[in-house]
Amino acid sequence: MLTTVIMILIFFAMLSVLILVHEFGHLIAAKRSDVKVEEFGIGFPPKLASIKRGGTVYSLNLIPLGGFVKLLGEEDPTEPRSFASKSIGTRALILAAGSSMNLLLPIILFSLVFMIPHNVPIEQIQVQQVAPSSPAAEAGIEQGDIILAINGHKINNYGDLAYHVQLSLGSETTLLLNKAANGEQEVTLVPRWIPPEDEGALGINVTGVEGSQQIIRQSYSPWTATMLGTQRYVETFILFRNTIRSSIIAARIPQVVGPVGIYQMTAEVARAGLLPLIMFTAFISLMLGIINLLPLPALDGGRIVFLLIELARRGKRVSPKVEHLVNAVGFALLILLMCIITYFDITRIIGGGSLFE
Repeated sequence: MLTTVIMILIFFAMLSVLILVHEFGHLIAAKRSDVKVEEFGIGFPPKLASIKRGGTVYSLNLIPLGGFVKLLGEEDPTEPRSFASKSIGTRALILAAGSSMNLLLPIILFSLVFMIPHNVPIEQIQVQQVAPSSPAAEAGIEQGDIILAINGHKINNYGDLAYHVQLSLGSETTLLLNKAANGEQEVTLVPRWIPPEDEGALGINVTGVEGSQQIIRQSYSPWTATMLGTQRYVETFILFRNTIRSSIIAARIPQVVGPVGIYQMTAEVARAGLLPLIMFTAFISLMLGIINLLPLPALDGGRIVFLLIELARRGKRVSPKVEHLVNAVGFALLILLMCIITYFDITRIIGGGSLFE
């Protein structure tokens, strides 16, 4: 029971941080655009404490589920310093600022992971079996070959191998091998999008060389960690793209989760340690930033669509009643979708299933 409570607290803390970062983006963009921010709240009412600075009330509220920003005159352009009185570009900037912060946060989190001293398992990865007619077989990879690098990236363990293979799906990939007979040799192949069952993208089974296993303690300077964090950020987009593309090619629906599913994933990752949890938080922040920019009603992206319509109509605004109606219907549909997804999340948890299987 204590473990469950701790996991729930970790989950809500993670979501609260991501939502606060999002709302902080709206706050900064509004302040910089001379839009009056009436209130910036941490948590949701009832209010516990507040302080007023620069015309803005900064409040601490009882329900610790993120936060909110209340802007002056979101629909009334006659109010001085109101949101509605600003140009289309300024309003779009303020609306997009929240998601932009969610998209930037992962760079900081990835960099932090590389700065914190952590254990790295090291072992030589050896080819145990090669599937006939697979990309590996056609490239001349043989049983007993040791994989040293992929596209110039050193392979320290099985995790490195799987990660860089996923990055390279469908692309020409260079492997540096250590062959028993010929020493180091480079081969080129293309990892498959949809491999036969139990073969993998390359068509090989691998194992760690007995006696090569060791653990090293690793950390990087802030500058190097930032460079590595930025690289990991770009690679995360590539992995996301490859996952979507694989699903399309295989004609299967990508795994979709709701809040309950995210809680389950958070709990499983948190049990693995602090650094995996930070990496997972970075990934969720990235997904939150992308999803919130989608042109769907009730999301920031949906509100930006109304600004684009206003631009196409040469400044003629969409009626607030129409916008409210569209957002209300869209929000109701999103809630319905979340309820359906949550049902399947709960069913999976009751059945003992994991999203990482």
